[in-house]
Amino acid sequence: MDTFGCAAGAQQESFRAHRVVVLALDGILPFELGIPHRIFGRPKDARGRHLYEVVTCSIRPPGPVETDADFSIHVGHGPETLATADTVIVPASYELGPVFEEGVLTDQLAAALAHIRPGTRLASICTGVYVLAAAGWLDGRPATTHWADAERFQELFPKIEVDPDVLFIDDGDVLTSAGVAAGLDLCLHMVRRDHGTAIANDVARRTVVPPHRDGGQAQYIHRPVPDLQQASTTTARAWALGRLHEPIQLRDMADQVAMSVRTFTRRFREEVGVSPGQWLTQQRVEHARHLLESTDLSVDQVARDAGFGTAQSMRQHLQAALGVTPTSYRRTFRAGSRDDVQAHGGT
Repeated sequence: MDTFGCAAGAQQESFRAHRVVVLALDGILPFELGIPHRIFGRPKDARGRHLYEVVTCSIRPPGPVETDADFSIHVGHGPETLATADTVIVPASYELGPVFEEGVLTDQLAAALAHIRPGTRLASICTGVYVLAAAGWLDGRPATTHWADAERFQELFPKIEVDPDVLFIDDGDVLTSAGVAAGLDLCLHMVRRDHGTAIANDVARRTVVPPHRDGGQAQYIHRPVPDLQQASTTTARAWALGRLHEPIQLRDMADQVAMSVRTFTRRFREEVGVSPGQWLTQQRVEHARHLLESTDLSVDQVARDAGFGTAQSMRQHLQAALGVTPTSYRRTFRAGSRDDVQAHGGT
Protein backbone atom coordinates (compact mmCIF):
# COMPACT_ATOMS: atom_id res chain seq x y z
CA MET A 1 0.00 0.00 0.00
CA ASP A 2 2.79 2.36 0.89
CA THR A 3 4.59 1.44 -2.32
CA PHE A 4 1.53 2.31 -4.37
CA GLY A 5 1.13 5.59 -2.51
CA CYS A 6 4.72 6.59 -3.26
CA ALA A 7 4.32 5.66 -6.91
CA ALA A 8 1.06 7.60 -7.22
CA GLY A 9 2.64 10.61 -5.53
CA ALA A 10 5.62 10.55 -7.85
CA GLN A 11 3.32 10.21 -10.84
CA GLN A 12 1.23 13.18 -9.67
CA GLU A 13 4.34 15.33 -9.25
CA SER A 14 5.63 14.42 -12.70
CA PHE A 15 2.33 15.06 -14.50
CA ARG A 16 2.64 17.40 -17.45
CA ALA A 17 -0.04 18.14 -19.99
CA HIS A 18 0.79 17.31 -23.61
CA ARG A 19 1.40 20.64 -25.34
CA VAL A 20 -0.30 21.18 -28.68
CA VAL A 21 0.94 24.23 -30.58
CA VAL A 22 -1.27 25.45 -33.43
CA LEU A 23 0.50 27.44 -36.15
CA ALA A 24 -1.67 30.32 -37.37
CA LEU A 25 -0.63 31.59 -40.80
CA ASP A 26 -2.07 34.57 -42.69
CA GLY A 27 -5.22 33.61 -44.55
CA ILE A 28 -6.09 30.99 -41.95
CA LEU A 29 -9.62 29.59 -41.92
CA PRO A 30 -11.19 30.38 -38.53
CA PHE A 31 -13.11 27.11 -38.42
CA GLU A 32 -9.99 24.98 -38.87
CA LEU A 33 -8.07 27.15 -36.40
CA GLY A 34 -10.69 26.47 -33.75
CA ILE A 35 -10.76 22.68 -34.17
CA PRO A 36 -7.63 21.82 -32.13
CA HIS A 37 -8.69 24.14 -29.30
CA ARG A 38 -12.17 22.61 -29.18
CA ILE A 39 -11.02 18.97 -29.26
CA PHE A 40 -7.78 19.05 -27.26
CA GLY A 41 -9.10 21.61 -24.80
CA ARG A 42 -11.70 19.17 -23.39
CA PRO A 43 -9.98 15.91 -22.27
CA LYS A 44 -9.27 15.50 -18.55
CA ASP A 45 -7.87 12.64 -16.48
CA ALA A 46 -9.54 11.00 -13.47
CA ARG A 47 -8.29 13.82 -11.21
CA GLY A 48 -9.80 16.52 -13.41
CA ARG A 49 -6.47 17.66 -14.87
CA HIS A 50 -6.40 18.81 -18.48
CA LEU A 51 -4.52 16.24 -20.55
CA TYR A 52 -3.53 18.80 -23.18
CA GLU A 53 -2.41 22.40 -23.21
CA VAL A 54 -3.29 24.19 -26.45
CA VAL A 55 -1.31 27.26 -27.54
CA THR A 56 -1.53 29.26 -30.77
CA CYS A 57 1.52 30.88 -32.32
CA SER A 58 2.47 32.86 -35.41
CA ILE A 59 5.63 32.93 -37.53
CA ARG A 60 6.03 36.56 -36.41
CA PRO A 61 6.26 38.21 -32.99
CA PRO A 62 2.91 38.47 -31.15
CA GLY A 63 0.38 40.49 -33.09
CA PRO A 64 -2.42 40.33 -35.66
CA VAL A 65 -2.84 37.46 -38.13
CA GLU A 66 -5.22 37.85 -41.07
CA THR A 67 -7.95 35.27 -41.60
CA ASP A 68 -9.89 34.48 -44.77
CA ALA A 69 -12.93 36.13 -43.14
CA ASP A 70 -13.62 39.82 -42.56
CA PHE A 71 -11.66 39.93 -39.31
CA SER A 72 -8.14 39.32 -38.06
CA ILE A 73 -7.07 37.62 -34.82
CA HIS A 74 -4.46 38.57 -32.26
CA VAL A 75 -1.94 35.80 -31.65
CA GLY A 76 -0.03 36.17 -28.41
CA HIS A 77 2.91 33.83 -29.12
CA GLY A 78 5.75 33.98 -31.62
CA PRO A 79 7.56 31.21 -33.53
CA GLU A 80 9.83 30.28 -30.62
CA THR A 81 6.77 28.63 -29.04
CA LEU A 82 7.10 25.84 -31.60
CA ALA A 83 10.17 24.64 -29.67
CA THR A 84 7.94 23.80 -26.69
CA ALA A 85 5.48 21.62 -28.64
CA ASP A 86 4.81 17.92 -28.22
CA THR A 87 2.45 18.17 -31.19
CA VAL A 88 2.36 20.87 -33.89
CA ILE A 89 -0.81 21.32 -35.94
CA VAL A 90 -0.94 23.39 -39.13
CA PRO A 91 -4.54 24.31 -40.10
CA ALA A 92 -5.58 25.40 -43.58
CA SER A 93 -4.66 28.78 -45.01
CA TYR A 94 -5.57 30.46 -48.30
CA GLU A 95 -2.51 32.69 -48.38
CA LEU A 96 0.43 30.30 -48.49
CA GLY A 97 2.06 32.10 -51.44
CA PRO A 98 5.13 30.23 -52.76
CA VAL A 99 4.36 27.29 -50.48
CA PHE A 100 1.15 26.65 -52.41
CA GLU A 101 2.33 27.91 -55.79
CA GLU A 102 5.84 26.44 -55.97
CA GLY A 103 6.12 24.02 -53.06
CA VAL A 104 8.85 25.99 -51.30
CA LEU A 105 8.95 27.64 -47.88
CA THR A 106 9.42 31.35 -47.41
CA ASP A 107 12.49 32.31 -45.37
CA GLN A 108 10.30 33.46 -42.50
CA LEU A 109 8.29 30.24 -42.41
CA ALA A 110 11.42 28.09 -42.69
CA ALA A 111 12.98 29.96 -39.78
CA ALA A 112 9.85 29.39 -37.71
CA LEU A 113 9.67 25.66 -38.50
CA ALA A 114 13.34 25.28 -37.54
CA HIS A 115 12.25 25.73 -33.91
CA ILE A 116 10.39 22.40 -33.97
CA ARG A 117 12.29 19.74 -32.04
CA PRO A 118 13.06 16.32 -33.59
CA GLY A 119 10.46 13.78 -32.54
CA THR A 120 7.61 16.30 -32.32
CA ARG A 121 4.35 14.91 -33.65
CA LEU A 122 3.20 16.85 -36.72
CA ALA A 123 -0.31 17.19 -38.12
CA SER A 124 -2.08 19.21 -40.78
CA ILE A 125 -5.68 20.08 -41.55
CA CYS A 126 -6.67 20.46 -45.21
CA THR A 127 -4.19 22.67 -47.13
CA GLY A 128 -1.94 22.94 -44.08
CA VAL A 129 -0.38 19.82 -45.58
CA TYR A 130 1.44 22.05 -48.09
CA VAL A 131 3.58 23.39 -45.24
CA LEU A 132 4.59 19.92 -44.08
CA ALA A 133 5.29 18.89 -47.67
CA ALA A 134 7.36 21.96 -48.52
CA ALA A 135 9.44 21.33 -45.40
CA GLY A 136 10.25 17.83 -46.68
CA TRP A 137 8.56 16.01 -43.82
CA LEU A 138 6.26 14.02 -46.11
CA ASP A 139 8.75 12.76 -48.71
CA GLY A 140 8.22 9.06 -49.28
CA ARG A 141 5.23 9.00 -46.95
CA PRO A 142 1.45 8.77 -47.42
CA ALA A 143 -0.63 11.92 -47.02
CA THR A 144 -4.02 13.36 -47.83
CA THR A 145 -5.64 16.76 -48.27
CA HIS A 146 -8.94 18.18 -49.48
CA TRP A 147 -10.09 16.17 -52.48
CA ALA A 148 -10.26 19.32 -54.64
CA ASP A 149 -6.54 19.95 -54.08
CA ALA A 150 -5.29 16.37 -54.23
CA GLU A 151 -4.34 16.25 -57.92
CA ARG A 152 -2.44 19.52 -57.82
CA PHE A 153 -0.78 18.57 -54.54
CA GLN A 154 0.45 15.31 -56.06
CA GLU A 155 1.88 17.11 -59.10
CA LEU A 156 3.68 19.62 -56.90
CA PHE A 157 5.08 16.96 -54.55
CA PRO A 158 5.64 13.77 -56.58
CA LYS A 159 7.62 12.10 -53.75
CA ILE A 160 4.51 11.96 -51.57
CA GLU A 161 2.00 9.09 -51.77
CA VAL A 162 -1.22 11.11 -51.99
CA ASP A 163 -4.51 9.37 -51.18
CA PRO A 164 -7.39 11.71 -52.10
CA ASP A 165 -10.17 9.41 -50.92
CA VAL A 166 -9.67 9.22 -47.15
CA LEU A 167 -10.57 11.48 -44.24
CA PHE A 168 -7.15 11.34 -42.62
CA ILE A 169 -3.90 9.38 -42.60
CA ASP A 170 -1.98 8.43 -39.47
CA ASP A 171 1.63 7.69 -40.40
CA GLY A 172 2.88 7.60 -36.83
CA ASP A 173 4.63 10.87 -36.09
CA VAL A 174 3.04 12.68 -39.05
CA LEU A 175 -0.71 12.88 -39.60
CA THR A 176 -2.66 14.63 -42.36
CA SER A 177 -6.36 15.21 -42.89
CA ALA A 178 -8.76 16.14 -45.62
CA GLY A 179 -10.68 19.40 -45.59
CA VAL A 180 -12.76 21.18 -42.97
CA ALA A 181 -14.69 18.69 -40.78
CA ALA A 182 -12.10 15.96 -41.39
CA GLY A 183 -9.91 18.00 -39.04
CA LEU A 184 -12.36 17.06 -36.27
CA ASP A 185 -11.93 13.38 -37.15
CA LEU A 186 -8.16 13.73 -37.12
CA CYS A 187 -8.00 15.46 -33.74
CA LEU A 188 -10.45 13.01 -32.17
CA HIS A 189 -8.33 10.20 -33.58
CA MET A 190 -5.24 11.62 -31.88
CA VAL A 191 -7.08 11.87 -28.57
CA ARG A 192 -8.27 8.28 -29.03
CA ARG A 193 -4.75 7.15 -29.86
CA ASP A 194 -3.32 8.96 -26.84
CA HIS A 195 -5.96 8.21 -24.21
CA GLY A 196 -8.45 5.66 -25.52
CA THR A 197 -11.99 5.55 -26.83
CA ALA A 198 -13.76 6.48 -23.59
CA ILE A 199 -12.12 9.90 -23.37
CA ALA A 200 -12.36 10.51 -27.13
CA ASN A 201 -16.05 9.57 -27.15
CA ASP A 202 -16.72 11.93 -24.25
CA VAL A 203 -15.08 14.78 -26.17
CA ALA A 204 -17.14 13.89 -29.26
CA ARG A 205 -20.38 13.92 -27.26
CA ARG A 206 -19.56 17.32 -25.79
CA THR A 207 -18.73 18.61 -29.27
CA VAL A 208 -21.90 17.03 -30.70
CA VAL A 209 -20.10 15.20 -33.50
CA PRO A 210 -19.92 11.49 -34.38
CA PRO A 211 -17.48 9.78 -32.00
CA HIS A 212 -15.63 7.92 -34.71
CA ARG A 213 -15.27 8.13 -38.46
CA ASP A 214 -12.46 5.86 -39.53
CA GLY A 215 -9.60 7.48 -41.43
CA GLY A 216 -10.23 5.16 -44.34
CA GLN A 217 -13.77 6.43 -44.81
CA ALA A 218 -14.19 8.20 -48.12
CA GLN A 219 -14.20 11.98 -48.40
CA TYR A 220 -17.42 13.49 -49.63
CA ILE A 221 -16.19 13.80 -53.18
CA HIS A 222 -18.72 14.84 -55.80
CA ARG A 223 -20.29 11.65 -57.11
CA PRO A 224 -23.73 10.83 -58.53
CA VAL A 225 -26.21 11.29 -55.68
CA PRO A 226 -28.24 8.19 -54.71
CA ASP A 227 -31.98 8.42 -55.29
CA LEU A 228 -33.37 9.65 -51.95
CA GLN A 229 -36.63 7.79 -52.60
CA GLN A 230 -34.77 4.49 -52.57
CA ALA A 231 -34.21 2.61 -49.33
CA SER A 232 -31.24 3.41 -47.10
CA THR A 233 -28.84 0.93 -45.50
CA THR A 234 -29.17 2.61 -42.09
CA THR A 235 -31.47 -0.09 -40.70
CA ALA A 236 -29.04 -2.82 -41.72
CA ARG A 237 -26.16 -1.05 -40.01
CA ALA A 238 -28.13 -0.61 -36.79
CA TRP A 239 -29.11 -4.29 -36.94
CA ALA A 240 -25.49 -5.36 -37.39
CA LEU A 241 -24.20 -3.15 -34.56
CA GLY A 242 -26.49 -4.99 -32.15
CA ARG A 243 -25.12 -8.36 -33.25
CA LEU A 244 -21.38 -7.85 -33.60
CA HIS A 245 -20.78 -10.94 -31.46
CA GLU A 246 -22.61 -13.11 -33.99
CA PRO A 247 -21.53 -14.27 -37.46
CA ILE A 248 -22.99 -11.78 -39.94
CA GLN A 249 -23.22 -12.52 -43.62
CA LEU A 250 -23.70 -9.94 -46.35
CA ARG A 251 -26.96 -11.66 -47.25
CA ASP A 252 -28.19 -11.15 -43.66
CA MET A 253 -27.60 -7.40 -43.84
CA ALA A 254 -29.19 -7.06 -47.27
CA ASP A 255 -32.29 -8.91 -46.05
CA GLN A 256 -32.86 -6.29 -43.35
CA VAL A 257 -33.65 -3.69 -46.01
CA ALA A 258 -35.14 -6.07 -48.58
CA MET A 259 -32.40 -5.54 -51.17
CA SER A 260 -30.45 -7.90 -53.35
CA VAL A 261 -26.84 -8.37 -52.25
CA ARG A 262 -25.63 -6.53 -55.34
CA THR A 263 -27.90 -3.50 -54.80
CA PHE A 264 -27.18 -3.42 -51.07
CA THR A 265 -23.41 -3.50 -51.62
CA ARG A 266 -23.59 -0.64 -54.13
CA ARG A 267 -25.93 1.46 -51.97
CA PHE A 268 -23.87 0.79 -48.84
CA ARG A 269 -20.68 2.03 -50.49
CA GLU A 270 -22.48 5.14 -51.79
CA GLU A 271 -23.74 5.99 -48.30
CA VAL A 272 -20.79 4.97 -46.10
CA GLY A 273 -17.79 5.14 -48.42
CA VAL A 274 -16.52 1.60 -47.77
CA SER A 275 -17.79 -1.91 -48.44
CA PRO A 276 -20.05 -3.66 -45.91
CA GLY A 277 -17.23 -6.05 -45.03
CA GLN A 278 -14.76 -3.23 -44.37
CA TRP A 279 -17.32 -1.35 -42.28
CA LEU A 280 -18.14 -4.44 -40.22
CA THR A 281 -14.46 -5.05 -39.49
CA GLN A 282 -14.04 -1.40 -38.45
CA GLN A 283 -16.96 -1.68 -36.02
CA ARG A 284 -15.59 -4.89 -34.54
CA VAL A 285 -12.15 -3.39 -34.09
CA GLU A 286 -13.72 -0.37 -32.38
CA HIS A 287 -15.79 -2.59 -30.06
CA ALA A 288 -12.73 -4.70 -29.23
CA ARG A 289 -10.81 -1.55 -28.36
CA HIS A 290 -13.56 -0.45 -26.00
CA LEU A 291 -13.65 -3.85 -24.27
CA LEU A 292 -9.86 -4.00 -23.92
CA GLU A 293 -9.82 -0.55 -22.37
CA SER A 294 -12.83 -0.79 -20.08
CA THR A 295 -13.12 -4.43 -18.95
CA ASP A 296 -11.03 -7.25 -17.50
CA LEU A 297 -12.37 -9.80 -19.99
CA SER A 298 -9.78 -12.21 -21.34
CA VAL A 299 -8.47 -11.63 -24.85
CA ASP A 300 -10.32 -14.77 -25.96
CA GLN A 301 -13.61 -13.44 -24.56
CA VAL A 302 -13.08 -10.00 -26.11
CA ALA A 303 -12.48 -11.69 -29.47
CA ARG A 304 -15.77 -13.60 -29.14
CA ASP A 305 -17.78 -10.59 -27.95
CA ALA A 306 -16.43 -8.43 -30.78
CA GLY A 307 -17.28 -11.07 -33.37
CA PHE A 308 -13.78 -12.11 -34.37
CA GLY A 309 -14.31 -15.64 -33.13
CA THR A 310 -10.74 -16.36 -32.09
CA ALA A 311 -7.99 -14.38 -30.38
CA GLN A 312 -5.73 -15.02 -33.36
CA SER A 313 -8.22 -13.46 -35.77
CA MET A 314 -8.66 -10.42 -33.53
CA ARG A 315 -4.90 -10.11 -33.12
CA GLN A 316 -4.46 -9.99 -36.89
CA HIS A 317 -7.14 -7.33 -37.34
CA LEU A 318 -5.90 -5.12 -34.50
CA GLN A 319 -2.34 -5.44 -35.74
CA ALA A 320 -3.46 -4.34 -39.21
CA ALA A 321 -5.61 -1.46 -37.91
CA LEU A 322 -3.53 -0.22 -34.97
CA GLY A 323 -0.08 -1.76 -35.33
CA VAL A 324 -0.24 -3.40 -31.88
CA THR A 325 -1.42 -6.66 -30.33
CA PRO A 326 -4.51 -6.78 -28.08
CA THR A 327 -2.32 -7.31 -25.02
CA SER A 328 -0.08 -4.36 -25.83
CA TYR A 329 -3.11 -2.17 -26.54
CA ARG A 330 -4.71 -3.05 -23.20
CA ARG A 331 -1.44 -2.45 -21.36
CA THR A 332 -1.18 1.03 -22.88
CA PHE A 333 -4.60 2.13 -21.71
CA ARG A 334 -4.74 0.28 -18.40
CA ALA A 335 -1.37 1.56 -17.20
CA GLY A 336 -1.11 4.39 -14.70
CA SER A 337 -2.47 5.09 -11.26
CA ARG A 338 -5.27 3.12 -9.62
CA ASP A 339 -7.64 6.07 -10.11
CA ASP A 340 -6.95 6.07 -13.83
CA VAL A 341 -7.56 2.33 -14.11
CA GLN A 342 -10.81 2.55 -12.15
CA ALA A 343 -11.96 5.40 -14.38
CA HIS A 344 -11.67 3.02 -17.32
CA GLY A 345 -13.62 0.26 -15.58
CA GLY A 346 -10.70 -1.76 -14.19
CA THR A 347 -9.92 -3.03 -10.71
